[in-house]
Amino acid sequence: MPRMIRKFLRRFFALVILGSFGAPIVASAQESGLPIPRFVALRSDKVHLRSGPGLRYPKVWIYQRRNMPMEVISEFDTWRKVRDWEGSEGWVHQSLLLGSRHVIVTADTITLYSAADENARKIALISSSVIGKIETCPRAVDWCQLQFGDFEGWAPRQGYWGVYDGEYIE
Repeated sequence: MPRMIRKFLRRFFALVILGSFGAPIVASAQESGLPIPRFVALRSDKVHLRSGPGLRYPKVWIYQRRNMPMEVISEFDTWRKVRDWEGSEGWVHQSLLLGSRHVIVTADTITLYSAADENARKIALISSSVIGKIETCPRAVDWCQLQFGDFEGWAPRQGYWGVYDGEYIE
């Protein structure tokens, strides 16, 4: 075989072999495939918000509230760009986020009712900045069933952040 062809074949096979090493790396770097935007919650009591998607980026904020709702607005590899209820944005590693749904009260107070009706019995007044869990937001009514500690009840879809207008959670 002529020398030029052997040289070409060696380079070709070297590129094929090197290319096959890179394939799994690219496959593992895919984003989640989940809808964007979407709501998630913080997994722990201490979560660092960074200016970019990686540990080399500076910390711009430290959240100290487990279950605080966050809105995922972008993804890069294992990092999620999130927005909090006050509009601050930054990057958090996916391992520090939960898929469970929570809300934070943005009004001075919201009232929990025993049923999805303002004439129902009042259960509790929930203060501003308190975090609660979403149980359900059914299609039939414009209310959500929420849980704040030992209190569970229904609230109209206003005065809290963590669910989209018209979104239904079963």
